[in-house]
This record gives sequence, structure tokens and C-alpha cells, in this order.
Amino acid sequence: MKESEPRMAIKQHRPTSAGRRISSSDAFADVTKTTPEKRLTTHLKKHAGRNNSGKITVRHHGGGVKRRYRIVDFMQTRFDMPAKVVAIEYDPNRSARIALVEYSDNTRAYILAPDGLTVGRTVLSTQGKGEVEVGNRMPLKHVPTGVMVYNIELFPGRKGSVVRSAGNSAIVMAQDEGFVQLKLPSTEVRRFDERCLASIGTVSNADWMNIRWGKAGRMRYRGVRPTVRGKVMNPVDHPHGGGEGAQSIGLTHPKTPQGKPALGVKTRRQKKQSSRYIVSSRKKRND
Repeated sequence: MKESEPRMAIKQHRPTSAGRRISSSDAFADVTKTTPEKRLTTHLKKHAGRNNSGKITVRHHGGGVKRRYRIVDFMQTRFDMPAKVVAIEYDPNRSARIALVEYSDNTRAYILAPDGLTVGRTVLSTQGKGEVEVGNRMPLKHVPTGVMVYNIELFPGRKGSVVRSAGNSAIVMAQDEGFVQLKLPSTEVRRFDERCLASIGTVSNADWMNIRWGKAGRMRYRGVRPTVRGKVMNPVDHPHGGGEGAQSIGLTHPKTPQGKPALGVKTRRQKKQSSRYIVSSRKKRND
């Protein structure tokens, strides 16, 4: 590849096997540092989808390569203190990239990296009105209409918990009566308190969704165990199980292993307190 040609974010493999032929991987072209900051990592214990009683509450979890957790600062409460981007790093625990930043007092921290953030840039978190630049963080009331934001707080003073996956962003739609309306990646329009902090830009590594894992072995590295269809199980294991030969499920609608409706049924409580913040529910995708 010539230096003048742009480097692709997705790497295609030489078809040396059936699994390799259809697989692709991340090229890590935007990663500038491969070794994480030791002080900003901690041990990550695996639970294999089990709760504190040892019962499996989330199926298909287990195994996976050993990894350490990167302590990402989702709050960024060091206000009005410029932080210089030292490196862009890979985080095995999330789809997006993380940025290693260094504040003026030589303190280092990890933040969620937006698309377009490069080494040497400066980001700023403020409680007032700041510059609308990629990576800066400020209250929603100071973000102009039409600007894309990510890592949004659901409640003022809590860490950012909305729009954190690779390539995602929310759009500021309107501001009224102490609230700001955002259109989320799910197409849901929701009201947020105007004091909630949000970062400017779009979450990095948007091409992550285009990776083809190719074979089951790569999924096992990620900690994903095999998914078995209910209709090939026994009746004791799944409502779809049983029958002689290849039988249909024979039920009015598909069910989960616990016997609850599986497809096309709303699971959100109708009287949930936070429903009053939803202006428009998300649309059902046709693709």
C-alpha cells in the first residue's frame, strides 16, 4: 500500500480457509499506543452470565480471552482544565476507541474517543458555555440545535450512560422549559435535563459494525458461547422443545426459555416513571 493511499479500517484476509475467506478484522489504523496505562487498568472478573446465586441469567456467555478493564472516566468532572490527547488506544471491553489524555497537573485519564480526535488535540470539560468542538464536554443547554453528541448523562451529576457504542451519536432537536430533546440512535426522541453533560461529536470506530467474525472460534475468544435453537431441545429445556422429527413450535407465538413472549411484544412497563420523558418512541426497522 502506498503512503498516499488511505488506510482502511477493516482488514480483509487472504482466503486460506473457508472461515478465513468470509472473515474480516479491525485494521487498528487509528490506534497509536498498544500498551495500556497500568495505573488505569484493573482486574476484570468473569461471571459467565451467572448472578450472585450461581444461576445463569444471561445465556451464551462464558469463556473468552483474559482481559483487563480500562478505567474510563465517563464523568469528566475536572472542569475548565484543558486535557491534551496523548494517545488513542484499543479497549477490548468496548467497540469504541479510548483516548489517553493528560491534564495540566500531569494527571492522566481515559475518556471515550470521538471520531476525528487525534493525538496532540486538546479537549475541555466545562459546566458553562464552551466551544462546540469535537471531544469537548458541556451541559446540553449550551449545545446548539443540530449538533451531534455522545456519552450523555441520563440524570445531572451521574456518569454518561447513553450513546457510548462505536459510531453512534444523538442529535440535539430542540430546547424548551429546562429540557433538551435528543434524537437517539434508536430513533427515539427523548427529553433530557438541560444540566446533563454531553460530549460533542460521534463515537469513534464506526466501521466496527462491518467486521465479519467468520467462524465460531473467534466468537469464543470474545466470550460468546454457542446458541442452540429451542425447537431442537427437549420439552424440559424449552417451550419449543419436543416432538418427533422436525416439528414446528406449535404455539400461538414464540416464547423465551422462561415461557414469556419472545418476538414483537413490548416489554417496557406502561407505567414506568421515565416514560414521561419519551417524546416519540423508536421506530421499527424494516431492514
